[in-house]
Amino acid sequence: MKTLLLNPPSFENFDGGAGSRFQATREITSFWYPVWLAYPAALIEKSRLLDAPSHAVGFAETVNIARDYDFVVIFTSTPGFKGDVQLSEEIKTKKADIKIAFVGPHVSVQPEETLNASLAIDFVARKEFEYSVAEFAWGKRMEDIAGISFRKDGCVVHNPDRPELEDLDALPFVVDVYKRDLDIRKYTIPYLLYPYVTFYTSRGCPPLCTFCLWPQTMSGHRWRTRSSDNIVAEVKRTLELFPEVREIFFNDDTFTWSKPHVLELCKKLKPLGVTWSCNARVNIDYETLKAMKEAGCRLVDVGFESGDPEILKNIRKGATVEQAFALMKNCKRLGLTAHGNFQVGLPGETHETIEKTIRFAMNLDCKTIQVSMSHPYPGTHFYDYLREHGYLLLAEMTDEMGHQLPNFEYPELSRQEIVDAVERFYARYYFRPKVIFRIVRRAVFDSVERRRLYKEAKEFFQLRAKRKSFVINRG
Repeated sequence: MKTLLLNPPSFENFDGGAGSRFQATREITSFWYPVWLAYPAALIEKSRLLDAPSHAVGFAETVNIARDYDFVVIFTSTPGFKGDVQLSEEIKTKKADIKIAFVGPHVSVQPEETLNASLAIDFVARKEFEYSVAEFAWGKRMEDIAGISFRKDGCVVHNPDRPELEDLDALPFVVDVYKRDLDIRKYTIPYLLYPYVTFYTSRGCPPLCTFCLWPQTMSGHRWRTRSSDNIVAEVKRTLELFPEVREIFFNDDTFTWSKPHVLELCKKLKPLGVTWSCNARVNIDYETLKAMKEAGCRLVDVGFESGDPEILKNIRKGATVEQAFALMKNCKRLGLTAHGNFQVGLPGETHETIEKTIRFAMNLDCKTIQVSMSHPYPGTHFYDYLREHGYLLLAEMTDEMGHQLPNFEYPELSRQEIVDAVERFYARYYFRPKVIFRIVRRAVFDSVERRRLYKEAKEFFQLRAKRKSFVINRG
């Protein structure tokens, strides 16, 4: 069956689907690769992976492209769901016999609500969906496909869950699909070298962070990994296909979970001389960081989240402020760059805890940071907490362009104050002389970075002005 794997054009520059944990248009244009969709694209013959946002493919063009296919798989998101339903309905009007499946975290936890939203949606493939949609494309009946929900005789049928994938080595390499269907020059993350490529080396995340989307809705908490030989083989394949790539990013939820596995992999990566980066937790020890650095690791992407110990306990982070400072000390000693992730709006947040987190971030002094408004996605414990306490609002979680907005507030912390706090956080962090000097130095010595920084600064200040308007007009 001729199949289109679609990351839809929910919003312009929307990094919200098949590779992004925080589903939103960024302060600065950023695009993660649609890794989840690349796996079934590799499994299904006569398929195409269309990443509409990164390749600037709009609504009408997407509909026209879809008409050439028999089966469309749409990776939807919570903020983009309404628009994605409209897209599916328009596709059906152009080709009535086309089959459409929705996949992703939002529909995995709300399959019945999804199917009831529109008759244009033929079925939902829940959680790890690559083999579910592949089996349908191969001709298997919906009744016989594990892990899907569909309509039958006027009722919604939920087939038994598909077991979590055990043999990750059996999956094809996503980089072959990138070469076939994507233009890697369209992908950029501000803190990664350009151009970059990303893929997963494991699935599942044992920590129980209450806000985190993927483990609670898609891949689960049980950690499963590819063999080190299989990972190295895809790294070599990446270098063969894309000699211009300056960095590979291992985008696992918990790349550093198993020290023995990381050390084994580092021994095999070291001879390749490849530059790579990864997501990491604050509890990595010096020996592991040293092995990573020697094997070519340039940057660790760390979720610090908050500088308040009680908030860290509230969200079950399994990390402490002290561990964060120890990690940064070791990174600076080894010459490893750190990108820090922080949030505003987690359970227990107050004006005082926000101030504490800003000071915490400034003392850690990561090279770059991301400050997000906490987002309660359906299926997460954070969402349930807000709903049970009456903090959720009937408000959109993004603006008309897909930028983050809080759809909740606390008795002593309003939506406007959360938005304002994010802007103050960025201003106090980046408008320090030593940080400005770091940024200017990058621009002076690297022409590629100079062009990127000019574009990023322009986008950042445009959104900053827009958010200030939101605070003033609704305050």
